[in-house]
Amino acid sequence: MIPTVPQRSFAKWCYRAYVALFFTYLALPLTVVCVFAFNNSVFPSLPWEGFTTAWFFGTEAPFIGVFHERSILRAIGTSAFVAVWVAGLAVAVGTCNAFLFVRHNFRGKGFLYIVMLLPLIIPGVILGISILVFSSNIANTLEDATGLWFDQLRPGLVLVILGQFSFVTTFATLVISARLQKFDPALEEAALNLGASKFGAIRQITLPFLLPAILASAVVAVLMSFENFNTTLMLVGSDSPLTIAMFDKLKQGSTPVLNAVSLLLILVSAGLGVMSLIFQKKRH
Repeated sequence: MIPTVPQRSFAKWCYRAYVALFFTYLALPLTVVCVFAFNNSVFPSLPWEGFTTAWFFGTEAPFIGVFHERSILRAIGTSAFVAVWVAGLAVAVGTCNAFLFVRHNFRGKGFLYIVMLLPLIIPGVILGISILVFSSNIANTLEDATGLWFDQLRPGLVLVILGQFSFVTTFATLVISARLQKFDPALEEAALNLGASKFGAIRQITLPFLLPAILASAVVAVLMSFENFNTTLMLVGSDSPLTIAMFDKLKQGSTPVLNAVSLLLILVSAGLGVMSLIFQKKRH
């Protein structure tokens, strides 16, 4: 609906009803998950047995809370470790990619840009299988040639980080490139005329301008790393990130402790998003 175009009252009410139903459809499943995280029952379903925080802080079976569930805490630590590495690599490479695609023209630039976008198109399962087969073939070849073991090329955290990095970097590149396109190169030229080096001008002028986009890319990278399942499932080893650990627990039977974990993830994700928005407004 275009606000400047006159609309009938019936059309306006239909549009408002559609918007209300759409957001209800999005929010209702999350609301149900959050509510049943406090249900005093071993099953995350009706009937409602009463309010409890045992699924967060409980210490006695069957009410073992998430803060006392060792497997869940270990999985959260593993996911945090992977997310920090993925975010750091994605932001660093994404920033370099942004300068490459925005500042330079070269033969094959369009083709290289399409290659950079491919991880967004390829399904996560296919991407994970491709990385696994490729790394396993390299490991087999190196082991046959040298007689040494190359465990880093086998399923494990290294491959999980590389697998998530392969597609998260694309998002970081797009976000930072969009910000860099708004930058006025004359500011760098002024700094160079005043005696600054090329790197100094970029470090003191360009990178502070890109900081909101860099921070937003880091937040998105962390969130995407935490929630990724398809690619991670194909590359995981003995140390399981949170999504894989939750999937394993779900196969054993759903309990409200998974609802409690989901609620915590929703709160952390919302908090990071709000912090990113506040920071970007302050920078503007």
